[in-house]
Amino acid sequence: MLEKYKHTAEFIKNIIGETPDFAIVLGSGLGTLQNEVEAIHTLDYKEIPHFPQTTVAGHGGKLIYGMLEGKKVLMMSGRFHYYEGHSMETVTFPIRVFHLLGIKNLILSNAAGGVNPDFSVADIMILTDHINMMPEHPLRGRNIDELGPRFVDMSEPYSKKMIAVAKDVAKTEAIDAKEGVYVALSGPTFETPAEYGMVRAIGGDAVGMSTVPEVIVARHQGMDCFCLSVITDLGGPEIAFAVSHDEVLEAANKAMPNVIKLVKGLVRNY
Repeated sequence: MLEKYKHTAEFIKNIIGETPDFAIVLGSGLGTLQNEVEAIHTLDYKEIPHFPQTTVAGHGGKLIYGMLEGKKVLMMSGRFHYYEGHSMETVTFPIRVFHLLGIKNLILSNAAGGVNPDFSVADIMILTDHINMMPEHPLRGRNIDELGPRFVDMSEPYSKKMIAVAKDVAKTEAIDAKEGVYVALSGPTFETPAEYGMVRAIGGDAVGMSTVPEVIVARHQGMDCFCLSVITDLGGPEIAFAVSHDEVLEAANKAMPNVIKLVKGLVRNY
């Protein structure tokens, strides 16, 4: 796999010609953030050697290189999920490539179900920590020492410096950004009321089906991470109403103006 990572990184490097300041991964329904980038190069995933393909509505399939708030960014419009049938190696493939491109800062976004009773649909949560309940670990197997250590320190999965900058942006923009712990489950089913209750009981504020494998691999490589969750539905033992992917996308769209302000402010000021 190391040779595939290097081949893909070399392909992208030959096109963009420089090292981006940030890599940005867009989650469900958050693709309109790509319109904020002054694109210099746009690559379909199918054009990139060894790159996986996305199969989920609300996820594009393009890698966009350009300028955002005066910084060089490489943006993934559409990510890969374990529930699509991908291995963890495939899910985290782009993160390996980002590291080999020399990128130090990773910004991620996702759509998540809220279990904190203080949350509302279309709220934005800044991740302060996570709980990994995925059935497969992205670092399981032989370690590639060239990329990172066998045992990885996860005492600061999400950069405190990036969080502080984002909170300052939220205050300046009068955005009521929540903070909390994200719990990762495999999906693709939305959680039952009892499962939402379990997430709350173990210390989670929101639950989703992505992000954590990418963050683990990024931290394995020494990258700094920041993530926003858009709360697209609410759940718990006392709440039992239907949730659909269309509703998730609708809630993500409602939150987009504030997501754009936070991400642009973070990129500008970090």
